[in-house]
Amino acid sequence: MFYVYVLKSKKDTELYTGFTNNLKKRVQEHNRGSVTSTKPRRPFELVYFEGYKSERDARVREKNLKLRSRASTQLKKRIQASLL
Repeated sequence: MFYVYVLKSKKDTELYTGFTNNLKKRVQEHNRGSVTSTKPRRPFELVYFEGYKSERDARVREKNLKLRSRASTQLKKRIQASLL
């Protein structure tokens, strides 16, 4: 299984979108500071994830969420209560 996930920084409340095949391990890596791009913004909480059987589908979804503001905005509207 492959996952696209959204983390919320407890430090600055900003969101981070990522992709992995081991969701629990990846969230732990973010919170340990093992991920350079998110290290200064930790700790994080997992606020959303999607599971995919296909790695390609998951990568395409992650790319769309990162590069297309419309996709990101629609997701934020859907999970509005989780972002509070």
